[in-house]
Amino acid sequence: MAPSMFIAGAVFAAGQSWQAAINAAGQRKIAGEPKKSLANLWSRQRITKSPHTDHGLQTIWKMPTNMNKERNSNGMSRRQFLQTSAGCAASAMFLSLSNTLSFAAPNTGTQKNGIPLVTLNNGLQMPRLGLGTMTLGGDIGTRCVAEAIALGYRLIDTAMIYNTETAVGAGIKQSGIKREELFITSKLWKADMGYEQAKKGFQTSINKLGTDYLDLYLIHRPAGDVKGSWKAMEELYHAGKIKAIGVSNFDQAQLADLIAGSDVKPAINQIETHAFFQEGKSLEYLKQHGVQMEAWAPFAEGRHELFTNATLAAIGKKYNKTVAQVSLRWHFQRGIIAIPRSSQKAHIAENLNIFDFSLEDADMASIATLDLNTTQFPEWS
Repeated sequence: MAPSMFIAGAVFAAGQSWQAAINAAGQRKIAGEPKKSLANLWSRQRITKSPHTDHGLQTIWKMPTNMNKERNSNGMSRRQFLQTSAGCAASAMFLSLSNTLSFAAPNTGTQKNGIPLVTLNNGLQMPRLGLGTMTLGGDIGTRCVAEAIALGYRLIDTAMIYNTETAVGAGIKQSGIKREELFITSKLWKADMGYEQAKKGFQTSINKLGTDYLDLYLIHRPAGDVKGSWKAMEELYHAGKIKAIGVSNFDQAQLADLIAGSDVKPAINQIETHAFFQEGKSLEYLKQHGVQMEAWAPFAEGRHELFTNATLAAIGKKYNKTVAQVSLRWHFQRGIIAIPRSSQKAHIAENLNIFDFSLEDADMASIATLDLNTTQFPEWS
């Protein structure tokens, strides 16, 4: 095994202005935050109950050990912890790259910033953790994407129906990072299904994003002329305009039908997956067919009180981690790519800090008992 490599994140004590910034970041409902563009997609009220901390990979704020214990024993909320931590200096935190790799699936590597990669069925490597951007439009979306990239994110997920592609493109430009260092996903919506329309829809998306290719392009929902759309996507793939193509929200029968008549097998199936809808059978089916599973709504968007779930909170206390971090680590150990969405820099940073611990088998078994085996988004059915 190669010698361990370490990534250090140094931070500094801050004054009152930094305290004010963290206070603002600790609130889910902020002035100017975009309202829900798709009705009833999640409950913001529930999300505000999240008992998060503020950690990242490249910018890391780590509380002294006694503070972590105090937070756990008192059940400090995310907002309270952020406010408390803002006035404290943090020590540097080191992550062992060799340990990170040991948690990953066999066909993985690690990108420069420490986020593990998975190799898709066509040989393309994809980050196993990224930023979701649904509703993150306008200036807020641009800021969030730029901040996420600065923190170390490289996978950015968007879609035509989200109406965020323009903001994502602006955030990428603002970040100043080279395009080839990013992994950008977008999706073809129902209104653009069909051979000719799919090509037009793709062109519209890359124009808004300000790029001449996509790393991953998905059929968003199995509706309309799926096979005609897939043929167009295969041609764009062979032309080098898309590095990988896949689907979203396909069930086993729909996926099997598509694979049977296709030249290129889907690389990804992005579906609803979280502690309350674990999709174990779908995961096994996708593994058997060499299709990578990716989770949208990895936190169930706070539904069913996920952020205050007693089982997840108890596991988090065990590792000095938040419910969000436990949830993402659970996805990671199941071999599932996750794309959590947040408009708060502190939350975006925190979601990266899942590669310095591992859930034990007993923890995974406890989380398995939470499965309700039903969608938490019936409006999408």
